[in-house]
Amino acid sequence: MRTAMPLPGRADPQENTWPGASNTLGLEPSAYLRQHAGNPVFWRPFGDEAFAFAAERDVPVFLSIGYAACHWCHVMAHESFEDQATADYLNAHFVPVKVDREERPDVDSVYMAATQAISGEGGWPMSVFLTPVGLAFHAGTYFPPTPLPGRPSFLNVLEAVHEAWAERREAVEQNARGLASNMANAQMSAAVRLDGPPEVLDAGLLSDAVGLLARSEDMAAGGFGTAPKFPPSAVVEFLIRHAAAPSETAEAARDMAGRTLAGMARSALRDQLDGGFARYSVTADWSVPHFEKMLYDNAQLLRAYTHWIRLGGNAVFPVEEAAAVASDCADWMVSALAVEGGALASSLDADTVVDGVHHEGAAYLWTPDSLQEVLGTGDAEAVARIMNVGSAGTVSALGSPLHPGKLLTGTESRTWERVRPALLAARNKRNQPARDNKVVAGWNGLAVAALAEAGAVLERPGLVTAAESIAGYLECVHWNSGESLLTRVSHDAAPRGIGGLLEDYAFCADGFFALYAVTGKKRWYGLGESLVLAASERFVANGRLADSAGESAQVFNAQGQHAALDPFDNATPSGAAAFAGALLTYSAYSGSHDHRLMAGNILGLLPPIASRAPRVAGWLLATAQAALAGPVEAAVAGPDTPSRRELHLALLASASPGLVVAVQTADDGGSTAAAVDVPLLRHRSGGADGSAQVYLCRGMVCERPVGTVAEVEARLAAMVSGD
Repeated sequence: MRTAMPLPGRADPQENTWPGASNTLGLEPSAYLRQHAGNPVFWRPFGDEAFAFAAERDVPVFLSIGYAACHWCHVMAHESFEDQATADYLNAHFVPVKVDREERPDVDSVYMAATQAISGEGGWPMSVFLTPVGLAFHAGTYFPPTPLPGRPSFLNVLEAVHEAWAERREAVEQNARGLASNMANAQMSAAVRLDGPPEVLDAGLLSDAVGLLARSEDMAAGGFGTAPKFPPSAVVEFLIRHAAAPSETAEAARDMAGRTLAGMARSALRDQLDGGFARYSVTADWSVPHFEKMLYDNAQLLRAYTHWIRLGGNAVFPVEEAAAVASDCADWMVSALAVEGGALASSLDADTVVDGVHHEGAAYLWTPDSLQEVLGTGDAEAVARIMNVGSAGTVSALGSPLHPGKLLTGTESRTWERVRPALLAARNKRNQPARDNKVVAGWNGLAVAALAEAGAVLERPGLVTAAESIAGYLECVHWNSGESLLTRVSHDAAPRGIGGLLEDYAFCADGFFALYAVTGKKRWYGLGESLVLAASERFVANGRLADSAGESAQVFNAQGQHAALDPFDNATPSGAAAFAGALLTYSAYSGSHDHRLMAGNILGLLPPIASRAPRVAGWLLATAQAALAGPVEAAVAGPDTPSRRELHLALLASASPGLVVAVQTADDGGSTAAAVDVPLLRHRSGGADGSAQVYLCRGMVCERPVGTVAEVEARLAAMVSGD
């Protein structure tokens, strides 16, 4: 290894005498950053101070981005960041900076784009080399401690970058400026202008997208593409909405959604014991997951399974099975992720620490012998056969995850339900994966919507109560009503000083609107409205929409000093797509023509993406499907009687794409109720005999009110059909 040379005018940095040289992550609340607080690397959090220090030293910033539940982040930390010699070289020639991508998705997004442009790959841990003003000039993902075919060692990379910085500085900086300029040009071409007339939506585009999705579908295992395979939650939402509206491709959409939901439900992606879903599978048949469990995945999947139930299922994936999957998923979210104050934590780790060593998925793996220890010989053999547990572990020597990979027969199902409690109790005695207790506003917004709707459809009011608890936490901890600002992250019920991004405002607004539709409490509608209005101001500049509001000068520099907007779905819907959906819902409640136009302008992103890559445009497609359906607006008026509750539940059980539901209530239990006006409810009244009535409308233009469930269902079906 090359010896690090002293910097001019300074003591040898390997003696750790550089002023300010220390690892400061122990002061950070982020679980991911604290995981690295004991490294000999002199990590600093992302911010102006770190970049100023790099400018003072005249060295590059080494930016490492990951998250607490990331398996390969743990691997690189152990191999390189815990190694003293590597740390010495890194400290001598760079300012090392750590970022929790879940706290700072704006940082992650811009440098992920740079990493993909530079290296052709993306993922975590992400390793990026920056100038002291934040421009990226070299990047990659995981680097091993020793060279592998086609991949240099981490130390090789450090040495090469240091040499380039020292010997070819002008060329390095020129390349960095060129990359930033290219990223700015790409942003300009994908920009959303909100100050012009929107394009007219073409229903044929959505049918064409279904056809394109069919080309990449894995009809045997469900899902799209090959390994690694991720849950396509936003795409499934589009397919369900498309299936609910009559068209030539509606049945194909239903079939694809059913195969995907069934494939995931019966696989190792879903924890067959406690119901939570893992982040992704390394195999195309979903049999070998990466075991981190994320709130955002489970919230989206819970909503997808709930909406499948509303659609009515099909023979491939019947409603009864979907209801069991949804119920288990909801229970897991509430029990495994609840934090003090009522919100939900971010994730469970992929790894379990056993005797001080990280083992991926160790808590979840079984062997024939471990099954026998719990169940005895007869049941153990049956479960090993039913759940695909062989003598050779599919994940590691520790064993295999439990997964049937198919619909169980009646006998198999009875056996499984009988032994499942014993297996779960035994597993709970093992070392458990760590939990990241960070509360992310947007992901909790996703959970509010999912739990509220699941509670209504599954007729489990406790889930609605859980959704209200989360919503109350968001209101009290994350939302500053005086300044109309949403904080992205909190720890221990204290907000972290990181501004919410467009996706946070949009996901939370959508959650509040969904909760209002279920409960009728105007408090939640008022919060959704406040977030939409705040986002419409905060993330729009010069007629253009952006994902962030300029929280970081370095990020702004890295994207060519242009506000960035990523239109593509990733693990969650894009901020733009989510905001379009929230705008559409808000305009249906409020009658706001301006916000309806704004949603239409964002949907103008759809044609070029949907015609080439519909898999990354699922939420835009789903929102477009809702817009084409109206969406239908339903106002429930009249006294709170059993018949009115039946009408309300019938609406909540409807699969009408984007259906908006408002309910007259005398008291919503919130202190701001009197100040909140829901325009959709204006001038609505019950029948002359005091009975409840439902007004079904589009664009605030309503039909004659109806008063029975049968009439509501018939009119909804006719309106979705265009009659």
